[in-house]
Amino acid sequence: MSTPTKRRKLNKPQSSPQAVRSLDFFFSKQKGQSLNKAEEDASVQDYDGLESQEESFKELGTQELTDGELARKLQAEWDQQDRGVGPPGKETRDESHTGVQTNGKDRLADYGELHSRQVSSLKVENDRSGKGDVVSGPGLRGAFNKKDTLALQSASSAEDAISSSIPFDENPMTFGPSRYMTDLQKHWATEGGNASYGLLTRCFVLINSTQSRIKIVDTLVNFLRTLIEGDPDSLLPAVWLATNSISPPYISLELGLGGSAISKALKKTCMLDNAGLKALYDKHGDAGDVAFEAKKRQSFTLRKPKPLSIKAVFESLVKVANSKGTGSQEFKQRIVERLLQDAQGAEESRYLVRTLCQHLRIGAVKTTMLIALSRAFLMSRPPEASFDIKLQSDLVKLKKEALAEIYRKGEELIKACFARRPNYNDLVPCLLEVGISNELLLRCGLALHIPLRPMLGSITRDLGEMLTKLQGRDFSCEYKYDGQRAQVHCDEKGKVSIFSRHLEVMTDKYPDLVGLVPQIRGESVSSFILEGEVVAIDQETGDLKAFQTLTNRAKKDVAINSIKVDVCLFSFDLMYLNGEELLDRPFRERRELLRSLFMEIPYRFTWVKNLDASSADSEAVLEFFKSATDIKCEGIMVKVLDNVPNPSLVTENGEDEEAPEPPAVKISRTPKAKGKTTPAEKSEEKEKGTRRKALLSTYEPDKRLDSWLKVKKDYNTSADTIDLIPIAAWHGQGRKAKWWSPILLAVRNPTTGSLEAVTKCISGFTDKFYKENKERYNEETGANLISRPSYVEYPYSPDVWFEPQEVWEMAFADITKSPTYLAALGLVDEDRGLSMRFPRFLKVREDKSIDEASTADFLAELWFKQEAKGGSGGIKQVQEEEEE
Repeated sequence: MSTPTKRRKLNKPQSSPQAVRSLDFFFSKQKGQSLNKAEEDASVQDYDGLESQEESFKELGTQELTDGELARKLQAEWDQQDRGVGPPGKETRDESHTGVQTNGKDRLADYGELHSRQVSSLKVENDRSGKGDVVSGPGLRGAFNKKDTLALQSASSAEDAISSSIPFDENPMTFGPSRYMTDLQKHWATEGGNASYGLLTRCFVLINSTQSRIKIVDTLVNFLRTLIEGDPDSLLPAVWLATNSISPPYISLELGLGGSAISKALKKTCMLDNAGLKALYDKHGDAGDVAFEAKKRQSFTLRKPKPLSIKAVFESLVKVANSKGTGSQEFKQRIVERLLQDAQGAEESRYLVRTLCQHLRIGAVKTTMLIALSRAFLMSRPPEASFDIKLQSDLVKLKKEALAEIYRKGEELIKACFARRPNYNDLVPCLLEVGISNELLLRCGLALHIPLRPMLGSITRDLGEMLTKLQGRDFSCEYKYDGQRAQVHCDEKGKVSIFSRHLEVMTDKYPDLVGLVPQIRGESVSSFILEGEVVAIDQETGDLKAFQTLTNRAKKDVAINSIKVDVCLFSFDLMYLNGEELLDRPFRERRELLRSLFMEIPYRFTWVKNLDASSADSEAVLEFFKSATDIKCEGIMVKVLDNVPNPSLVTENGEDEEAPEPPAVKISRTPKAKGKTTPAEKSEEKEKGTRRKALLSTYEPDKRLDSWLKVKKDYNTSADTIDLIPIAAWHGQGRKAKWWSPILLAVRNPTTGSLEAVTKCISGFTDKFYKENKERYNEETGANLISRPSYVEYPYSPDVWFEPQEVWEMAFADITKSPTYLAALGLVDEDRGLSMRFPRFLKVREDKSIDEASTADFLAELWFKQEAKGGSGGIKQVQEEEEE
């Protein structure tokens, strides 16, 4: 039988002597129905059954398809996917909107091809009955109003109106999830019973519309309460999606989606060409905003969207992350396309794309989520749970201070659990079972091979400030080595895991340390968690090497016989021993256990060098600090040794009185209003009537306390500064989401006329400066922003490029060679440029033009000057995690 394409060369149905049948016959045939003889005679296309049509598609190969053929093929695929049966030679999609992973060639045609043919020949009329759109024309006849029927659907009518009307930003003391539960669950029941993604989108929209931290927390609390009471199974996926991740840092689960995959999906689902997509990107910059505009402009879609659920979106992302090997990119592409096809409305598209880009930009960081969870479970519980909660009517009666105290206890408990076991997969299911109770801490305690968040030290300006803070207390000074902080776990079977300070797995990076563990643990040690600093070292002489040397070591799949950079682990704390937590033990006791139960191996495993002292030993402490900096250490760490209060500080009522902290110097740019009290004066007045909490020597995960103090050599008043030009920036995260942070800076190359990127900066800026900088380089108006300039030397792509017009004076710890930054390339090293570690903004040099900014030659001079003084010590450039 001749193919339909050959039969229809003149595109005139009446020219064919053979009786033909219409698409009406096709659809009725597919559903097991039959048409009457009159309908068959009036048909305009032949159909001999779905199976024979599939064979025709195989014969067609890459030949052009007619409207009818393409329609039949697409409808057959959709129906097969919905039944869980894939086309020949293909795997099928499941019910979680994950798309189709093909093992053979791509589809012969896509939705865009059919749409472009139909637009010119179809007349689309809206069905006033609300059942759907009526499509008429030579390509398609009649109205097909059944679910998943091939017809142009109105894209604008597919929004989740029920979810978008819920006032999540209402005060939690007045918000009641039960008022909306009936309508929500009725709406969810039509699509499997799971909470809709539109509900999460509603939460995102409200959070994004405010800068108030209180409002953001309230919105999250009300949203979480709605899920706890209405659909507890969707709570965990919602928490992951709201925190812009799908797994904890120590589980390697990355989406691995490039910008091209998202661009292709947008073009296909929103019927855009390259020029249209580029125009949107040039105008809006953010991929989510591009998706919003593209979806908003889309009038019709070929396929009625199947509403997304929170669980389905999360499961789709997990499948994308788990997809590896041959065909994985195609599989990921189809998942992304299916998600965007099923997005209801422009806002869902916006936040789906931002989630896929891992750049949610709602200003809700980890701490915000933990606070919201604690408050939500204080007032709500799942239908089957029986743990105690606080009634809303009782909470409303409380005074502000009493309510704050109830909140504080719950928040501290949740934060302590998450610091010990930083995985929502552990925390959220426990909360659903036991709520805010002490049992939660037992269930989410320390566990081997799950990293706890490290304790952090407060920064002090100098030794004098440190001695003042610890006046009258016994403390230990330790060398602060210039290396990489490591947390080492070992269980009874000898399995070893090593984690970084950011909880990333480093076991494969340090196989030499893994092999060292059996040699260092004593006979009485069965399991442990210890902490130390991994430092590059010359194992023959014991000389320490700079942190930059350590960065030259491979990060994955390191073979012991290929190791060129030797390391030593300088241990300083022990948090877990033989199945028992040691976090509540004093530091002196933890240190004694570490040094008595483990074996020292010179230049491979040892203890940090230390000096036990008190504030009376200032001369000895100063000498110790100098000795640390002389061997290229960053400075010293100072740690309180005991919990026992010092007798000289105990007051008559038995309280341990803190030594007064030197007042912070504040510069006010506006005159004080008459009769008004400044915040600093209020704080000082409050301090007079209260006593600060005693400093404890326990290990406090994920806290930055004065019981650990850092004294560093950085930012000496006599240090060199450099004048740099701001040339680009990225969208900030967390609290800085509405500003530019970090900012890329460059030096001049007067020989070539180019600007050479030298570093990113996030330090030294005030909120006022951030606001002024955002107004100066305005994304909405395009003020002072340019397209990527040809005169800038930088291999990556920031979110925006600044028009070079300012000079900023910058301080820095030291200068290092860099494979990323190309400043002064060839002046110091033929293959690497120079960069600065821990740059800090000082001021805008209004007295200088960009022609007077520092040059690459000057940067190289600073490098040689630094080397003449004994090489780079400095500190690692570690961007501290964004907090509240």
